Amino acid sequence: MDHQKLVAVMREAALEAGAAIMEIYEADDFDVKVKSDDSPVTEADEAADALISARLRAAFPDMTLITEEQADSHDLSARTFLIVDPLDGTKEFIKRRGDFTVNIALVEDGVPVRGIVYAPAKGRLFYTKADGTSVEEAGPFDPNSPGRLDPISVATPDNDALRVVASKSHRGQATDDYINKYAHSDMKSAGSSLKFCLVATGEADLYPRLGRTMEWDTAAGDAVLRGAGGAMVRYDDHGAFTYGKDGFANGFFIAHAPGVTLMAP
Repeated sequence: MDHQKLVAVMREAALEAGAAIMEIYEADDFDVKVKSDDSPVTEADEAADALISARLRAAFPDMTLITEEQADSHDLSARTFLIVDPLDGTKEFIKRRGDFTVNIALVEDGVPVRGIVYAPAKGRLFYTKADGTSVEEAGPFDPNSPGRLDPISVATPDNDALRVVASKSHRGQATDDYINKYAHSDMKSAGSSLKFCLVATGEADLYPRLGRTMEWDTAAGDAVLRGAGGAMVRYDDHGAFTYGKDGFANGFFIAHAPGVTLMAP
């Protein structure tokens, strides 16, 4: 895989999809449907999916492509694949809260090695460079020419005063009970894969998720976090978190800065 080319294509695709999403987001109204799993999907999800899929397939025609919105693309046999959530945080999009993202990642042998997370309503763009290190690009964003790239890295945590980020729309009592096992000085809520990026930039130290997610929800944010020196582990035993699982369903997980003393379930 030509990682230099991949990063350029992912960036262009994410920005193009973000522009399409914002055009719909800023309209007076938009269509919302309910999928078979009772999750919502909008015309913005579908438009972004079509744009990203077309660009990735044109650039990497032989690469397996998995997207949330294309059920027939779910091929379990590939060890290397691109995985896309064209609009993560659809509930935040519908409520016009801004915490939604475009997510594209490359997975190799179960590990997300490159990824991009773009939050168009927030004006924030995070991705891994060709060498695997993570950056945040300063806007305004030109699809044809990257702007200033600021390296990002996780913070050195204070286990007596951790900064925690948790889901805005999917946070229950079990999550609160787990967070309360830690001594924390700050607690914030965020939607979509932005939570990974807040840990990656050092704005938070810990993000536990005790709820349903799919691999396309997490792969890009996980890649950005890893490229910033962070880690994502299984909730139950703190073992390695991998991708390419049967059905692409994730178990519970903890994303964190190294140095956080993880508590048992």
